[in-house]
Amino acid sequence: MSVSHPAIEIDHLSCAFRRSEALHDVTLSIPTGCVFGLVGLNGAGKTTLIRHLIGGLRPRTGRVRVLGEDPTQTPESVMQHVGYVAEEDVLPRWMRVGELIDFMRALYRNWDDQLCDKLLEQFSLDRSTKLADMSKGGRARAGLLVALAHRPQLLILDEPSYGLDPIARQDILEAVVRTASDEGRTVLFSSHLLDEVSRVCDTVGVIGGGRLLEVIATEQLPERYCEVVGELSIDDLAQRELPGFFGWQNRGREWSVAVDRRAYPDEATLRREIGGELVHEVRPLSLERWFSARVNDRELATIPRTPAVEELSA
Repeated sequence: MSVSHPAIEIDHLSCAFRRSEALHDVTLSIPTGCVFGLVGLNGAGKTTLIRHLIGGLRPRTGRVRVLGEDPTQTPESVMQHVGYVAEEDVLPRWMRVGELIDFMRALYRNWDDQLCDKLLEQFSLDRSTKLADMSKGGRARAGLLVALAHRPQLLILDEPSYGLDPIARQDILEAVVRTASDEGRTVLFSSHLLDEVSRVCDTVGVIGGGRLLEVIATEQLPERYCEVVGELSIDDLAQRELPGFFGWQNRGREWSVAVDRRAYPDEATLRREIGGELVHEVRPLSLERWFSARVNDRELATIPRTPAVEELSA
């Protein structure tokens, strides 16, 4: 399969279930070799988006390409090169680990027995163990093993750490990092655990209400945005139309707001715009604060959008 295309291309994708809109006009391009974090609250549309990528849903509006192909038209060809780990614990529990491996080996032309044995050791898995007798973390490791052992060009992880203990989560994160560094493979990592996303992802997209609100390279986040913190009763400050301001938060007498630095040439200008006596601190914007500001902002239509990921990587 050609790797000249972006790993994932989504053009104006919309989706509704029983008149309830799950995705609205989503456009996204993820280049080969990127570790992309997809973050959003529960019900934001992350899993619906992923179901389109693996061919589980056919686009009614818009276009989806995975590794240059339509996953609903050529599912066998696409999925030969995709590793997928679902949030749900869906492995057949009547199987043993070895039986699961034998079954999956028969499906993939590029299955790597040497890598499989290495992952068995790394994840402390025994071929003779029945999946029903394993913990949720053990089954998650087994699912990740069979997703990785055929050396996929694209690894899709849908909330892989949900409900797992810290050790199992660490195993998964380490595997993601190694996969990303191995021959330029691409990873789509969907999670609501922002500490994990910040550790492994080089680009992050936030989705809310079915809309892709912003995509940004993680290294650009503290350069592009800052957080302004102050302490004073200022009922009208958040109502002022200040360019580049979004995601106001109030905690007692303290308030904070995220600010797009592009609207202000320097910190002195920013402080003057607010009123210097109101500002206690100007600090780089963290991933957690950026996320909360984007998903909770009440004036999304006025937020300046960040360029798409292909522009960021140029």
